[in-house]
Amino acid sequence: MIWIPGGEFNMGSDNHYPEEAPRHRVRVDGFWMDRTPVTVRQFAEFVEATGHVTTAEIAPDPADYPGALPELCHPGSLVFSPPNHAVDLGDWSQWWEFRLGADWRHPYGPGSSSEDLLDHPVVHVTHGDAAAFAHWAGKRLATEAEFEFAALGGTDEAEFAWGDELEQDGRHHANVWQGEFPWQNLATDGFERTSPVGSFPPNGFGLADMIGNVWEWTDDWYRARHPEAANKPCCIPTNPRGGPKSDSHDRCDNVPIPRKTLKGGSHLCAPNYCRRYRPAARHAQPIDTSTNHIGFRCVRSGSAQTLSEVASAARPSEG
Repeated sequence: MIWIPGGEFNMGSDNHYPEEAPRHRVRVDGFWMDRTPVTVRQFAEFVEATGHVTTAEIAPDPADYPGALPELCHPGSLVFSPPNHAVDLGDWSQWWEFRLGADWRHPYGPGSSSEDLLDHPVVHVTHGDAAAFAHWAGKRLATEAEFEFAALGGTDEAEFAWGDELEQDGRHHANVWQGEFPWQNLATDGFERTSPVGSFPPNGFGLADMIGNVWEWTDDWYRARHPEAANKPCCIPTNPRGGPKSDSHDRCDNVPIPRKTLKGGSHLCAPNYCRRYRPAARHAQPIDTSTNHIGFRCVRSGSAQTLSEVASAARPSEG
């Protein structure tokens, strides 16, 4: 794990999506953070040690989803299934498919395997799966403010942690989409889907994949906008949290499912569709829904101990 010293920063953005506004000043205390997202290899160790069964491996209870098609009430998860032509970008069903049998062991459904992806981020995990791993590891999930502060890597004014251009100095700094989403994947960064953790340069704190590769769960309930900025320096919030659980669900859904906040963007974020490959970007995700572009990493509260002290307390292959 890497020590993140904490401090004040400008959270959010007034220049992009409305849910990122308003930009406001906050403080976070120092904390330890996993250098990379949790990998398939690490998650497999957790499952072997605990017998944990992920949400995607359990058939949904039809009583919890009134009106659901019976053929969909089986174990499965959402899988990105790109069309071979341009489509209406307002209809995500054109590229997402609920695929029966898709889970962390079978990221693209029956017949696929994660055996060759052991050093890639684990995917098809819900918030509950991520929280269970964190508890087992003696850690927790980050708050949205902690994640954003860490993703900035010690910067505060730049658009990205590495500068103001997505491909600064002509280099790829994160695993994101190149081409016209969702049908044209040029993969000029070398990866069509997820990439092994640490494939791109770390940020100023030494953290890898804080932007791109996979979205990551935080432990904050989603709110549609940030709170207004404090009008006095003495009132700057410290260690802020999200809104109430009761306000987190999408009121347009027939079955209101609470949502947590995702951070970091993924390999599916594209300039022509989802420009959420920035530290300020955020996204709402129902806690019962997993996909093949969402993972997580863990944090631990505490003081700036020596790395050896933290390592002695952690499980051998974590952090």
